[in-house]
Parts: sequence; structure tokens; C-alpha cells
Amino acid sequence: AAASVKQYARNNPHKMSAWSADSKTHVAHMNAGDFYGSEKSATMAAATDTRIEFVGDDGHTTVLKEKMPLKAGEIIDACVMSRRALRRFYADQMAAAKKENVLLSLHLKATMMKVSDPVMFGHAVSVFFQKVFDRHGELLQAIGVNPNNGFSDLEAKVLALPEAQRAPIVADIADCIRHSAPLAMVNSDKGISNLHLPNDVIVDASMPAMIREGGRMWGADGKAYDTLAMIPDRCYARIYQVVIEDCRKHGAFDPKTMGSVPNVGLMAQQAEEYGSHDKTFEIAAAGSVRVVDASGRTLLQQKVEPGDIYRSCQAKDAPIRDWVKLAVTRARATGTPAIFWLDPNRAHDAQMILKVEKYLKEHDTRGLDIRIMTP
Repeated sequence: AAASVKQYARNNPHKMSAWSADSKTHVAHMNAGDFYGSEKSATMAAATDTRIEFVGDDGHTTVLKEKMPLKAGEIIDACVMSRRALRRFYADQMAAAKKENVLLSLHLKATMMKVSDPVMFGHAVSVFFQKVFDRHGELLQAIGVNPNNGFSDLEAKVLALPEAQRAPIVADIADCIRHSAPLAMVNSDKGISNLHLPNDVIVDASMPAMIREGGRMWGADGKAYDTLAMIPDRCYARIYQVVIEDCRKHGAFDPKTMGSVPNVGLMAQQAEEYGSHDKTFEIAAAGSVRVVDASGRTLLQQKVEPGDIYRSCQAKDAPIRDWVKLAVTRARATGTPAIFWLDPNRAHDAQMILKVEKYLKEHDTRGLDIRIMTP
């Protein structure tokens, strides 16, 4: 940022609430069965046309995406979010939040990850209101309730029912809320909770806001409380926990004295998750999803169960090469370190690290501080 912009921010710092060393706020993520843990990745030696297909345990094959051309040097991934593991994770964390007497909150990215994350959001809603869906599932399905649209969809459609049908469902909803961990609120005055709408809480904004608030979110009574923040997938959950631990130890960040860090993401040509929408599928039956090339050879394959979310991502070689060049150019121009945040234990990032190391050799990096670090 320009010096004048930085100085204005220092002179007019935004609110930062104090952190307590005893804060119970923390991030909870899955340890297995998520996109991170299941990911497989490969770099193409030559250009080829591929397709994504589902092969059921009954032997029937369904083409999910008919044509997915890949260029030489392109990285292709295949990963799965397990429905079974995700719902177990939600149930465990909901119980933990109640036991720890903290707010329960869910942080996804449904506006960007518009296929996978609404489904993941819906599972949180149906697990939280498990009793309601178990007892009244047939009626809720008949009136078109979709938990992927949030609690607001359930509430609106139930309230439109005749009294005789509405009353027992409303009673069970109230019972779920009464006996569960208190939900973090988006708007306490209007009674809009963290589970009302999938687009109301976006992790990129909601987690920084919580950190600025001293690790607290708002309860139904309009007061701020510590929270258990559910971020299911490890691909980006753990970095927030590191920030929380730093604030718990050292206190809130000070906008008047802290620096700023430009973030240069790899997004060109629909790279990585940003271009995965047309390659993300909720799986209907048990079997395997595989990426197959023009010769019929299987490049990547994942076992799946009903309700699992399959996702493939691509990252073309040219944007990666330009990304490395930009990092070196910016480091030279600013005199600041350039850090590639890549995790060698993640399959996609392991492929990326090989490319970064290769393309750094094309540039004069003498005197520059360039690192590859695990986020």
C-alpha cells in the first residue's frame, strides 16, 4: 500500500478489542476425510483431453464432465470431502462447544465455493437440528425444505404449515436450540444466527472480524463471547488457529504499529479452487470417481460414498511461472521477503513446490529473501 494509505490507517486505526490469555476461542477442523487429507495431484507430461467419470459399485459408468482439456505442465487434482466424516465432525464439535460453554460458529466460503460449501453448510444445519429432521423428515422433504439454504429456509417453510403440522416441528426446533451449544449470531437484534443463511458468514471476513473482537462473537443476548469456530477443511483452517494462539499470548494486534503484507494469489486462468465449480459434484452412490485421459488411462481416482463431495482443481503452468516471476519482481522492488505459502504435506502444494523451485532458477535472486513456508 502507498505510504499515505498506511499512515492514514495508523492515524485512524479500526477498533481492536483486548484478548484474554484465558480465552477459550479456538478453531476446530477435521483430521481425516476432508479435501486436504484425501487430495491426489499430478502434473501433466503432455497435453491431453480428459474427462471425469463416476463408476458405481454396480459397474455402471456415468460421465460427470465430458471434456476437461489439460495442457503440458498443468497440475490436476482430485479430492473428496467425506459426508460421513463431516457429519461426525460437526456432531463432535457441537458437543464440545456445549461442554466448553462457548458459542458455536461455522465458517465456510459459500459465495466462492458455490457447489461444495452450501452442501457442507447444509450438513451443519441438519446435524444441529438432527431431531427435527429425524422426526419430521418426510414432511420437510414434501414442503421443499433444503438445509443447504440454511435454517431460514426450514423456519420459513415450517411457519407456513397449518397449526397442527407446524406446532410439533416448532417445539422440536426449540428443543434442539435449548439443549445445544448457543449459536453465534450474525444479527442478535433480529435473531439471525450463524446457521441462518450460507452466504451470511464468509470465512475470509468472519474470522478476521472475530479476531479483531478479541476472539469473540455475538450471542443471542447481544453480548460478545468466546467461540468454537468450525472450519472443516484443513486447507485453510489452521492458519487462523495460529493467529488466535499469537493473540492469546501477545494480545491484540495494534494497527498503529503493525506492518502490512501484500497478498498475491494464484488465480489466473481459473487456477485452483477458483475454477473448480464445474468439476465439483455431490455423489449419489458408492463407487469411484476418476479422471481419465484420451487413451482411457486413469490419471487420478478417488473412492466415494453416497453424499460425498468430489472436487477437481487445475493450475496451468504459465500462470504459475508468472506468479513466481511476480514474486521475484516484487521482492526486488520493495526489498521485502517473498514467501510462498505451500504445504509439502498437501498433494497439490507438493507439485507446486517443484514448479516454484524450478522457476526461481530462471531469475536473479541474489540478495533477496525468498522462502517456501508451510501456512
